[in-house]
Amino acid sequence: MESLLGLLRIHVKRGVNLAIRDISSSDPYVVVHSGKQKLKTRVVKHSVNPEWNDDLTLSVTDPNLPIKLTVYDYDLFSADDKMGEAEFHIAPFLEAIKFCHQLGPGLPSGTIIRKIEPSRKNCLSEESHIVLNQGKIVQNMFLRLQHVECGEVELQLEWIDVPGARGI
Repeated sequence: MESLLGLLRIHVKRGVNLAIRDISSSDPYVVVHSGKQKLKTRVVKHSVNPEWNDDLTLSVTDPNLPIKLTVYDYDLFSADDKMGEAEFHIAPFLEAIKFCHQLGPGLPSGTIIRKIEPSRKNCLSEESHIVLNQGKIVQNMFLRLQHVECGEVELQLEWIDVPGARGI
């Protein structure tokens, strides 16, 4: 068994301007994959701007594994329609946590530890900040969905150290 580094809590906040897959709206939900793990949010009915506010927690064993996010439109009588996908890497987030641990306590809440610019190599639609927030290191990000006409998903990542885990 691979050794656990820790847990990554992914707070799936909301979708913005998602694609319409039903007559005038969609019933979106998000599936998050990493390695063999697969987690999903609840379905928000009749919305292209859903507020999920769901927390999904992944066990992290390999910091280089990408995390894939796929948005689907829930359909009762047929296969759910894909509404786009995005992928992100947590290596920069983990590096920022390591850096913060090296600095030790005493950094004020709200300190921006690292900024990640949108590029062709990531799905960010705007600059993403890794911030110290009341003793926790969080990363807020807007991901532009790919393979779809429109849509973004807002997430917040938070690292959870697990007693007995290998750590980062």
